[in-house]
Amino acid sequence: MRPAEIKQDKPKRPEFKLDFSPLKEPIGFIKVLQWIFAVFAFATCCGYTGESVASVKCSNGQVDRISVLFSYPFRLNLISYRALTCENVSVYDTLYLSRDYSSSPESFVTIGVFTFLYCTAALVLYVGYQSLYQQNKYLPIIDFVVTALFAFLWLVSSSAWAQGLTNVKNATKPTALISGVRACQRPSVVCAQGALPTMGRLNASVIFGYMNFILWSGNSWFVYKETSWHKPASPQDVAEQGDNVQY
Repeated sequence: MRPAEIKQDKPKRPEFKLDFSPLKEPIGFIKVLQWIFAVFAFATCCGYTGESVASVKCSNGQVDRISVLFSYPFRLNLISYRALTCENVSVYDTLYLSRDYSSSPESFVTIGVFTFLYCTAALVLYVGYQSLYQQNKYLPIIDFVVTALFAFLWLVSSSAWAQGLTNVKNATKPTALISGVRACQRPSVVCAQGALPTMGRLNASVIFGYMNFILWSGNSWFVYKETSWHKPASPQDVAEQGDNVQY
């Protein structure tokens, strides 16, 4: 006789089932806020364009208006502008803004984009696969580790971008444009600064960055409560451990 064939049950695929109840709890509600504030953070930073204005009036009455446009990612050393030399008519110097400040805003925007993607995936898991999230002990642990990591990244990237924004403001203010103009060193030449660049959006991006840090830090506690490190072992888990004990 042929040995009896052993039938093995195929693992069941997780079924998608909409359940919006997790959104009423802190772990889900805060995740929605994280999703929103991540969009605000990188959108206010990467969509920025500013203008710095100054003027040069030569002793012969010729006036030159200097206008410099700059934008994300703030590679200012690649942005040039022209200024009168006041030595001869229509003779200009070509000047450049100082330094490349792209590293901190690009890192900030990258963290925001990855946060947006992770929050989207996490919300799909919470709302559509809640039973899988509760039954699989590894998913909450992974969620907790990633949450703590994002909290750290938001603190670092926001602090770096806050310092980078200060550098961008100093490098693009009208007085910085005037300081590079050779003609402005002459007593007979009048150089005047225009209006300061409007940087309200960039200031808001830094604020949103720190708010993301607060949200991810606070949410790490609620995610930690879902892990097996915090929850007591269920009777089923205790029974399975008892069955595996060898005498």
